[in-house]
Amino acid sequence: MITLNTKEKINKTKMRVGRGIGSGKGKTSGRGVKGQKSRSGVAIKSFEGGQMPLYRRLPKRGFNSISKENIAILNLEKIQFYIDKKNINPSKVLNSDLLKKLKLINKNSVKLKILGTGEVKDKINIEADLASKSAIEKLEKIGGSIQLKK
Repeated sequence: MITLNTKEKINKTKMRVGRGIGSGKGKTSGRGVKGQKSRSGVAIKSFEGGQMPLYRRLPKRGFNSISKENIAILNLEKIQFYIDKKNINPSKVLNSDLLKKLKLINKNSVKLKILGTGEVKDKINIEADLASKSAIEKLEKIGGSIQLKK
């Protein structure tokens, strides 16, 4: 087994360019002769020699709506996971303010949506903006409740 310390030359010394003819990287320092690339301060990253560059050949895509609301999504299995970890007290009403305070959802989220993936064992009361049909069914089956804000 090879450990890091037994390897030969782990940290190679940096090549010092332009330090004489015998160094192998002297005179032009591996930059060739003349031309734009031989000079310092050259930045031609996306330049394609006058050809229409790739970023301009491809069509613009996507749209970011300014009126889009940030909706925090929470599955029932995640809620049960937090209850098991003792982060959430099942006797309290679960709402977005409490979840933001406990840092379980993003503080920038405007609305809270409850989705029905997974199962909940404890009887809990939830106050949310939106909820899926399956989440409402599962909560009512175990005796919990969900209030939707209008």
